[in-house]
Amino acid sequence: MSNIQDPAKIRNIAIIAHVDHGKTTLVDGLLKQSQTFRDNQAEMSQELIMDSGDQEKERGITITAKVTAVQHGDYRINIIDTPGHADFSGEVERTLNLADGCLLIVDAQEGPMPQTKFVLGKALAAELKPIVIINKIDKTGSRIQEVEDELADLFLELAVHEDQLHYPVYYAIGRAGKSWATPPSDTESEADLEPIFDAIIKDIPAPKVEKDKPFQMLVTSLAYDTFKGKYAIGRITRGSVRAGSTVALCKKDGSVAKTKIDNVFMSHGVSKFEVPEGIAGDIVQLTGVSEAQIGETIADAEHPEALPTIEVEAPTLRIYLGPNTSPFKGQEGEFNTSRQIAERLNKELETNVGLQVTEDGIGFTVAGRGELHLGVLIETMRREGYEFEVGRPQVVTQQKDGVEMEPVEEVIIEVPAEHVGTVQMELGQRRAELQEQFASPKGVTKLVYEMPTRALLGMRNILLTTTKGTIVMNSLVTGYQPKGQALKQIRNGVLIAYETGTTTPYSLQTAEARGTIFVGPAVKVYAGQIIGLNTRQEDMEINVCKAKHLTNMRSSSSDGVVQLTPPTVFSLEQCLDFIENDELLEVTPQNLRLRKKELDPVKRKRQK
Repeated sequence: MSNIQDPAKIRNIAIIAHVDHGKTTLVDGLLKQSQTFRDNQAEMSQELIMDSGDQEKERGITITAKVTAVQHGDYRINIIDTPGHADFSGEVERTLNLADGCLLIVDAQEGPMPQTKFVLGKALAAELKPIVIINKIDKTGSRIQEVEDELADLFLELAVHEDQLHYPVYYAIGRAGKSWATPPSDTESEADLEPIFDAIIKDIPAPKVEKDKPFQMLVTSLAYDTFKGKYAIGRITRGSVRAGSTVALCKKDGSVAKTKIDNVFMSHGVSKFEVPEGIAGDIVQLTGVSEAQIGETIADAEHPEALPTIEVEAPTLRIYLGPNTSPFKGQEGEFNTSRQIAERLNKELETNVGLQVTEDGIGFTVAGRGELHLGVLIETMRREGYEFEVGRPQVVTQQKDGVEMEPVEEVIIEVPAEHVGTVQMELGQRRAELQEQFASPKGVTKLVYEMPTRALLGMRNILLTTTKGTIVMNSLVTGYQPKGQALKQIRNGVLIAYETGTTTPYSLQTAEARGTIFVGPAVKVYAGQIIGLNTRQEDMEINVCKAKHLTNMRSSSSDGVVQLTPPTVFSLEQCLDFIENDELLEVTPQNLRLRKKELDPVKRKRQK
């Protein structure tokens, strides 16, 4: 991998798309076809090479933006793979600063979706030159012409100036590593990604840089390893940087600290290599700047001029996160004190720019961009051995001219025709406004609603259940409106464990008659823990630890075997959706337990 010294031979592109439209798969193809890996390297047979985190692999989504680079002829192409979920929009906003152009990938069947609109709007506002790739053209429902028309409308709506309305369109099957400049008559024909490589070099401008001015770079990302410590990642806007040189770190508070660069690294595929010097226009990773934070500037020691910091959109959801207070505290987690949780959250703030943390009694209020954003943080901490409790997600409101404003979302739902009535009834209860509705040829109806974010909480679970898992739902924050009246509780009451002990099949059989059960037999529970969902509106206490008392009239063997329905087990996101204001979720590395905030039944009744 050569260290290119001419900025004109560098291309910086961001790959943007709605979730699941094939960004990461296309990056895989670009990496493999540019001979980034040897033929016998493991990556050649791997899929989703860029999604390296455990949760990214399990959920099948990109959570953190990643920078990679490939060599194509004399050109070095830096590729930024960005997340598609609006929950990780902080990642998208800060990494677009690294690019000069973008590849917008759109599914040939689904067309532009809410996140397509969101990421494209950000990219055009940042003046990036777009190249459109219509992907998955081999799908049976592919409708290339209609998708092109929908994209033209979207560009017309979002373009900042007229130049952005002229964009090249390419056609691809990312999974097979094929692309064409015109729609092919036969998708089985021989093809590769060469047309896309050529488009990047021809259509994306070289970085605009001042080569001979003093060094300056905005830190847009951070990485860690135990070998070199912290890496400050960014694009050099002017000048060049050498290993061993002294630089100035311009902090957010206006102060300037002198520091020394230890090493300069560049990306190649999924690895990095050391270079003696980084030049203007290239994306580099610097070590030795251990104090650097995202949004700060590393500049020439003699000319410490700061670049404007990155502005990230405000959080829309907040959640209480504090040390575990249940009777089982300290039994399953390694870290469970308020101080340990505070240290972990502060570390998260260094790299997670969309997050805000404030102290709240012995715990903290953590604000983020959506349930998925907060859910990923909770799951990460849980896997690292932390034990804590979280409250119900609440909407973050803003004050404008003395009026409390709440976030509003556009919700796009795709559902088979037979479930449309169920969906409309559920959204009607939540005061959602139907904007448009149209049927697609395959018996699927598309509904577009506008509704407050708080009305969305807990809805996904209910709709997945009532539509038998056939619903596809996407949402995007579109603005703010004055806060409306409170919604009534839609969920039924819960079944609460009456005493601490171990559940028995005999008592669970009695509880089953009252509703849906969340725990199986021989499970330890405590008084005040939620063990099921009642069939009625009110909460009900129930003893699930009672054993059957034997008398001399009958023997245990003649009683027969108790037949129990398997318990309903919730995922982390489903638990967050489920809880009400007077309830908490206890999170430990081994268990997720739903509970009442007040465990004592007498005090609980007084609070009502």
